[in-house]
Amino acid sequence: MPPYSQPPDEGIDEPFQAHSDQVAEIIHRAIEKAGGAIDFSEFMERALYSPGWGYYMTDQPKLGAGGDFITAPELGSGFGSCIARQVEEVLEQIDGGEVFEVGGGSGALAHSVLNTLADRDALPDRYWLLEVSPALRQQQKRRLGALGSDLASRVAWTESLPEPGFRGVVLGNEVLDAMAVSRFRIVDDLPRRLLVSSDGEDFYWALDKPDHDFAAACYQRIGEDRLEEGYESEIGLRAEGWIASMGERLEAGCLLLVDYGFPSREFFHPERSRGTLRTHSRHHADENVFKRVGTQDITAHVDFSAVARAGTGVGLEVEGYTQQGAFLLSLGLLDHAADKTQQAYLQATAEIRRLTLPSDMGELFKVIALGRGLTSLLSGFALQDHSLRL
Repeated sequence: MPPYSQPPDEGIDEPFQAHSDQVAEIIHRAIEKAGGAIDFSEFMERALYSPGWGYYMTDQPKLGAGGDFITAPELGSGFGSCIARQVEEVLEQIDGGEVFEVGGGSGALAHSVLNTLADRDALPDRYWLLEVSPALRQQQKRRLGALGSDLASRVAWTESLPEPGFRGVVLGNEVLDAMAVSRFRIVDDLPRRLLVSSDGEDFYWALDKPDHDFAAACYQRIGEDRLEEGYESEIGLRAEGWIASMGERLEAGCLLLVDYGFPSREFFHPERSRGTLRTHSRHHADENVFKRVGTQDITAHVDFSAVARAGTGVGLEVEGYTQQGAFLLSLGLLDHAADKTQQAYLQATAEIRRLTLPSDMGELFKVIALGRGLTSLLSGFALQDHSLRL
């Protein structure tokens, strides 16, 4: 979800406060059990995914005007139509296969992709959805269940990653940013892990003892440039592990991932000295991850250089990396506004502007494809490919 203005620190509604108190208590107990502090990745994981209580595990509205953020597929069908064209091209290169979407939200992306592929006579053998949120999974089933029987029969839900030997396209739109990250601070020229501690009521940051293995992991991502004392940021070890695991399962096809972020050189820019960690609630962004725990989203931008390295480490190739706007325009997004009535045309052009303008989603959001067994360049990177920046 894109950045929004930061709201005043208003009070939280009573039902949300009670829920937040319960999630906070779960984390307080985890900290106590761990001896007084936990890695931030564990805090984030519990705040977002604690069974029955985490932000993504409840029926609290998340997407759309009445939720906390809006993603590209929710704006209209243009985004999904372009993704479908790229999926079609990949499946043609590997003589058919399946689609495996992770974190499908409301089902809007799957809905657009399936309808477009049906119109182009290019449906996959199966369209899988892996969704950890029970509420969003139900939304997906309602939305996709309304498709015609031929389309609906191709859709299936799963609770696990694909088996090794998967052939097809793994889709992930705004998935990596929701994976738990570890946080660090530069102290005496050494990256030191930032932990979360607790006094039983409030959470606060605590500095871990020097750990040279952790510091080495940070500097592998930061590079040779030394950062100033007190600099703070994040490393997405879980996202990188997920990329490697998916890559090991991919026999042919690609991982096609859309998210907001930067190459390492920009991610760890000296001026980005407080990192990228943000919360999202009611279409506003904030940096205080310790308030409204369990009732607001927590995200971090994606280090796409680290993502690429995780993929190539298991034998994938970087098939392309570019800004979202260029990717969608390469795949015919402007066609989305053609041959429409005046009202539909205005809606389509508004969607195109939001998806492509640099001041909105066009530049902050990036697209990366990591593939195996592909035979030619992917059309989504025809206008622009910044792979050399990774």
